[in-house]
Amino acid sequence: MMKNNNDKLISRNIKPTAMRELVLDALLEQNVAVSLSDLENKFNKVDKVTLYRTLKTFEENKLIHSIDDGTGSVKYALCAENCQCNPHDLHVHFFCTKCKQTYCLNETSIPSVVLPSDFEIKTINMVVKGICSNCKE
Repeated sequence: MMKNNNDKLISRNIKPTAMRELVLDALLEQNVAVSLSDLENKFNKVDKVTLYRTLKTFEENKLIHSIDDGTGSVKYALCAENCQCNPHDLHVHFFCTKCKQTYCLNETSIPSVVLPSDFEIKTINMVVKGICSNCKE
């Protein structure tokens, strides 16, 4: 287990800065994927470009992954510690049609996809839609 958030950043070759630490803290507080506008609303008067660049840096260094859940707004969630965002690391995402939250189902692997031999998988995005456990109650 990591000692602190700086270690999480450093382990992914990301130089810790105040903004990066704030964004990482915000992502660690969430149990659902968040959008850029969710993060903008969390921070008062944050520079949108800096926030976007922070997310892109996190994604390029495999600290987070992006999710296209069909809402038109890309969501972001933390990767597992040993994730390299390869097709075999990918998991199913769940979008609740009631509360509009997107969840990472880390224990649910994307089913194996067999492509023709001259095709190469780079990424897979699987979103299951329905009602989450919180909304079902």
